[in-house]
Amino acid sequence: MTVALLTMITCLALIAGAVKRVPEGRVHSVYRHGKLQRLLQPGVHFVLPGLERVGHRIDLAGQILRFQEPLAASSRLHGTVYWQVLEPERADAVIDQAEQLIRGGTLDALKAEPDVAQENRRDLGSRLKQRLNAVLRERGVIITRVELDFA
Repeated sequence: MTVALLTMITCLALIAGAVKRVPEGRVHSVYRHGKLQRLLQPGVHFVLPGLERVGHRIDLAGQILRFQEPLAASSRLHGTVYWQVLEPERADAVIDQAEQLIRGGTLDALKAEPDVAQENRRDLGSRLKQRLNAVLRERGVIITRVELDFA
């Protein structure tokens, strides 16, 4: 009797572990032996327990990255970058580092700009957006808007 009960509980646990529900606006990546196998679109899916695992839960809605960085001895840059994943199969490889890539790319682009504090913020934000998209678009991520404020 107890062996049958344990077997039934084990089977139910395996079935529960095999069913994955992906909510709207998200994509889940499935890995087998450390390699990307497929992307699960919104809905209910089955995975092979023990063989496959969900690696990343990628949000396809817009994301917001806010940051503060010192520019000079007396001024700080407050920025907001709005970004979105357009191609989850490409973005899966860099999704864990997306915010660092965006922040680093923004700061690198700002360093390349002459006299940042005197610039029209809208023009500067537009140029930063173009520079970031040139790098990030091939990774499946797009910058939708950049807002900068110098304090």
